[in-house]
Amino acid sequence: MRKGKLEKAFTYLEPGSVLLVTSSNRKKDNVMTISWQMVLDFTPHIAICTGSWNDSFNAIIRTKQCTLCVPTVDMLDKVVGIGTVHASECDKFEHFHLKKQQPAKVKAPLLADCLAALECKVVDYVEKYGILVLACVQLWENLRKKERRVLHANGDGTFFADGEFFDRRKEMKSRLPEGVKRL
Repeated sequence: MRKGKLEKAFTYLEPGSVLLVTSSNRKKDNVMTISWQMVLDFTPHIAICTGSWNDSFNAIIRTKQCTLCVPTVDMLDKVVGIGTVHASECDKFEHFHLKKQQPAKVKAPLLADCLAALECKVVDYVEKYGILVLACVQLWENLRKKERRVLHANGDGTFFADGEFFDRRKEMKSRLPEGVKRL
């Protein structure tokens, strides 16, 4: 091994799923791209990191809710575009041809073309680090979606997608909650 630049340390840990986070205030819906997220437990509680520099954050803080939508590799150009355009520049749903679907327990819309959507409520905010702790209150799965590979960001403008899965459910059975099975 050789010494590396400290500034790129996070690129080795970054690769959580890229998410499209929808929010809604009284006036309009919004969507942003994030890759800084972490599952906290099986309940599920999820942490995302964002801040006051974007309209979505302000709407999420005000309403205490959002929807985390899981895009797939076929949506890469939309994901990047959404992440590089500010809500004041255009209606992102219209501009990127995003199909909204009605949520059940929050006001923020689901994105119908995503693999999954998690309706969430804010349960904590760690202001110093811009961390929102969310409780998932409803899961939606898109079983008709043919593309199943989830996007991951490397933090340097490059991405990779899930590939081969390795099944070790039998070996891990004693540590997994009953009934948990993604595929």
